[in-house]
Amino acid sequence: MTDEAPWRRSADEDVAAPAQAAAAPDYRTLTYEVDGAVARLTFDRPEHGNAITVDTPRELADAVERADLDPRVRVIVVSGRGKGFCGGYDLSAFAEQAIPNHDPTQPWDPMVDYAMMSRFTKGYASLLHANKPTVAKIHGFCVAGGTDIALHCDQIVIAADAKIGYPPTRVWGVPSAGLWAHRLGDQRAKRLLLTGDCLSGREAAEWGLAIEAPEPADLDERTENLVQRIAAMPLNQLMMVKLALNSALLAQGVETSRMVSTVFDGISRHTREGYSFAARAMEAGFKQAVRERDAAPYGDFGPSTNKG
Repeated sequence: MTDEAPWRRSADEDVAAPAQAAAAPDYRTLTYEVDGAVARLTFDRPEHGNAITVDTPRELADAVERADLDPRVRVIVVSGRGKGFCGGYDLSAFAEQAIPNHDPTQPWDPMVDYAMMSRFTKGYASLLHANKPTVAKIHGFCVAGGTDIALHCDQIVIAADAKIGYPPTRVWGVPSAGLWAHRLGDQRAKRLLLTGDCLSGREAAEWGLAIEAPEPADLDERTENLVQRIAAMPLNQLMMVKLALNSALLAQGVETSRMVSTVFDGISRHTREGYSFAARAMEAGFKQAVRERDAAPYGDFGPSTNKG
């Protein structure tokens, strides 16, 4: 006799690991491992704040697909090494140097811009459209493009002292994921994006952006508790529930929001103010440009979540 309920035993529990899981993938921006029924995707550029590069969305989508195809996996966890989850795009690559189709002296083709940025966002959206549940574990910071990744997850667990938000709405950015209003509702989304203000992890849970905001020392334990409770469910039940609930998000127009937001994100980098920010980043470095962006009246450069 066994105390385990028979429906919790996987129909694939005797199936060998799939061929693509035999060798660990050699990613540039993240690591991938399977631990029991959990696939763990961990951003692995800690010296750069896990900043996004051109490799990030491709590798993220590949890792999600790998987990989706692995019959052993029931839940996917995304986290980051080092001081934080993800600090957004690597502005040393995207703002400190000239890149094609971003020269203010030359014509700008918005569809070239959209084709590039939409591929980034589609990579992040793999977390939402995966058959299996996805959980973001956030510590330290999850800002700018980092939120484009995290908000596509089905569940967010965030340390109480972490910082989450999209300061680039102040200049040079619109969140291309288009998910803020869907996650927070109209007024709260506007409260953040009309100011570029950020939430602490504790506030994120209070506002409904995260499901839980444990103290930093308890983040691993609380995330693991959730993950293992999900992993105890039959995979087909998880898939059906996620598909059913995603249908509500899709009916709200998530795909349209993403398309419109991605177009405006491109436009924001080709305004007078956008060009000025990029020029300042090339002159003084992106950290100084961001410091100036987040100075008075905001006063929240670094870990601060000051809201006046």
